[in-house]
Amino acid sequence: MRSMDLSAYRALWRTRGVASLLASALVARLPVMASMVPVSFLAKDAAGSFGWAGVVAGAYSVGTAVGGPIWSRLADRRGGRWVVIGTGMAWSVAMVVLALLPGDLYRAMPVVSAIAGAFVSPVTATLRAAWPRLVQGSRLRAVYALDATAQEVLFAIGPMLGALVVSFASPRAGVLSAAAVAMASIWWYGVQQQPAVKHDENVQRLTAPQLLWHRYRLPLILAFALCVTAFASVSLGIVAFADEHGNRLIAGVLESVWALGSLIGGVIVGALPGRRNSFVWRRALLIAAGMLLCVFATSSPVTLGIGLLLSGCVLAPTVGALYERLGTMTPDSVRTEIFGWMGSGAMIGGAVGSAVSGVVVESFGVRYVWVMAAGLALLAALAVLHVPPHRPADDPVVEEVAVA
Repeated sequence: MRSMDLSAYRALWRTRGVASLLASALVARLPVMASMVPVSFLAKDAAGSFGWAGVVAGAYSVGTAVGGPIWSRLADRRGGRWVVIGTGMAWSVAMVVLALLPGDLYRAMPVVSAIAGAFVSPVTATLRAAWPRLVQGSRLRAVYALDATAQEVLFAIGPMLGALVVSFASPRAGVLSAAAVAMASIWWYGVQQQPAVKHDENVQRLTAPQLLWHRYRLPLILAFALCVTAFASVSLGIVAFADEHGNRLIAGVLESVWALGSLIGGVIVGALPGRRNSFVWRRALLIAAGMLLCVFATSSPVTLGIGLLLSGCVLAPTVGALYERLGTMTPDSVRTEIFGWMGSGAMIGGAVGSAVSGVVVESFGVRYVWVMAAGLALLAALAVLHVPPHRPADDPVVEEVAVA
């Protein structure tokens, strides 16, 4: 087994701008994650139904899927600073309007929610587009793994913080708090954005179809969407499993265990020396194997927890590899936009996964959610079967080819 090498992480922290950019991006993304639980309860309290909360959440997802590529493309053309800050401020204002909407106007909530979703700041896309400009070689591989791992931590911490504010204050206070924190944190992240990459006016810019219809980029985005669909399915499966066992607290514990596995896997892979070719399809195949393991571990919360811990270890490494491959295979002048399209694919995948897994649970049973997730991960592996591997780090020949 390859020994761990922490020098890549040490080199990262010594690289100017990396630590502050990653820290500010994490804080800037946190309020968006934390706002979802308060918004759901706000909608439920207004209409008296969690079904209405689902409608409001769905409208938000649609807005995000539509707005993401638009703002990402604009950030490539005009520079990320004012795009990030402007959309962040607009998102905060929309969330304030949503929080202060009078009770008798609750039917307007989906419209306001869709507007808020459309103005989600392209923090994630600009961050992932920035990494190849700041670091190379083993550090690039490590920073993408670290980014994917941090994303998993946000998914675990964000909703929990939102739930705490709801519990100790109110849903309205939770939404207003998220809006206030977003104003400050997105400004901090936005002022660190670099100017737009200069574009040769003699070379025509890639249109959206030209950017997406690529033998490597399109399969990578498709694989990411399939993985997110699988992850969303498993999340609902965990909730159904907890409900089946009569203790909803089990859901939170199992989600945390799954996130812990991803955290461990991401940290370990980022510290590996990377002396061999790394194929992203192999990692997706390991996700499928982990999901199959969970199919046979649904007899008790303990066995399922062990299965989720083991299967979670390959989540962040796989997502990080997808980020790295997509970033490497996209021209710098349109890299933010491609990550915006990747985010839209994730939003669609998450919505589909949650909807379909509910039908699977009702029709076949909880364990078949993991069967579906394994099938989706297998399809993701097949989608990227012909994507070139990540070459050994710091190979000057490889880096020259990648830049070309």
